[in-house]
Amino acid sequence: MIKNTYLADIITDLAFKYSKMAFVSGPRQVGKTTMAKHIMSLRSEGSYQTWDDIGFHKVWQKGPKELMFSLFEHATLREKNRKPLLILDELHKDKRWKTSLKGLFDLHSEQIDFLITGSARLNIFKKGGDSLLGRYFSFRLHPLSVSKLLGSRADDPIAAINAIFDASPKKKCGPSQKALVRLMEFGGFPDPYFNADHKFSNLWRLGRLEKLIREDLRDLSRLPELSRVELLTALLPDKVGSPLSFQSLREDLEVSHDTVTRWMNYLESLYYHFTIRPYSKRLSRALKKEPKIFLYDWSEIDRPGARFENLVASHLLKACDYWTDSGHGLWQLSYLRNKEKEEVDFLICVKDKPVLSIECKYSDSAFDPSILSFAKQIGLKQHIQILMTPGIYRRQSVNGIDIVIASADRILSHLV
Repeated sequence: MIKNTYLADIITDLAFKYSKMAFVSGPRQVGKTTMAKHIMSLRSEGSYQTWDDIGFHKVWQKGPKELMFSLFEHATLREKNRKPLLILDELHKDKRWKTSLKGLFDLHSEQIDFLITGSARLNIFKKGGDSLLGRYFSFRLHPLSVSKLLGSRADDPIAAINAIFDASPKKKCGPSQKALVRLMEFGGFPDPYFNADHKFSNLWRLGRLEKLIREDLRDLSRLPELSRVELLTALLPDKVGSPLSFQSLREDLEVSHDTVTRWMNYLESLYYHFTIRPYSKRLSRALKKEPKIFLYDWSEIDRPGARFENLVASHLLKACDYWTDSGHGLWQLSYLRNKEKEEVDFLICVKDKPVLSIECKYSDSAFDPSILSFAKQIGLKQHIQILMTPGIYRRQSVNGIDIVIASADRILSHLV
């Protein structure tokens, strides 16, 4: 079975090499613990601890010196290039986790590497001053993708984009198309993908959502209305891919605008969904507020076209986050839409500078001219029209824009 460990190299090469803690966050059951234990398996010594283990609470309260002795009693802490690895999972559930972790790191950063994992965005717990400033690098783990399943990875973003535009049009469908079809059917979380059983997937999905709402959201928010938030998650799959109306959600749930906004922020912080916003810089008559949402588990979506668009969005966000986390600059994902309701599904930027636009078409391979309304205003030179239909690759130029119309497996296999 392929393990979701694509972050392992950059964590070692960037965080541990420069004596930084590695903070890894991502959706529940995406593979954070598996990846962390994979990194630990490459060491001569290591310890995995989770806040969900009541016994660890007592050890954690002993203080840095006693804690290290308890965890690494037999470790040779000063052996060169053989640092033990301490993995702390879900530590953010401790109210004083920052202060305790800071003391632990400041005393032992020369002898031990620290890997902190969590199923929530760790920055949501940073209230007040950031006592850990300068001591860590953050990384985001995403679900499986076509390139991961093929054993490839695009470490350099420009090289990846160039490879898409220089691809051979004669390449036949193969493993990449099979991986894409399976991802469409079962989603990108390891358990349902590799088991490939619809009954198992249904039960897995129900269990994951229950834990996310009844455990993670409860611990984060102390909300009394958890059943209403569950209703919200039932509504969101039908909202994927279109500008989101908070007014419509408010009316459906019969709550205030502030309440539904707060609930949506909680769910995003817990990696239930992610948001992309319209790009408006240097663009006249652009929409500026209406976000679009997508789910980390796109298998929840019934409509094939929306599910496909969500799958593509997830691949693009994974690439942008990886390129950002690996030090290639600030890569961002947004979309284009103006007041005339002309729209392009996705826009990839680096430091707010447009690099590449992407339009999703489930089956129609005819060129969609929507990009022409935006390209000149924002200085865009490259555009992709990505299709679920296999076996397609065409390259053409329209009004000075380099355009590729190609099957999704061909495009996504060049990403992360």
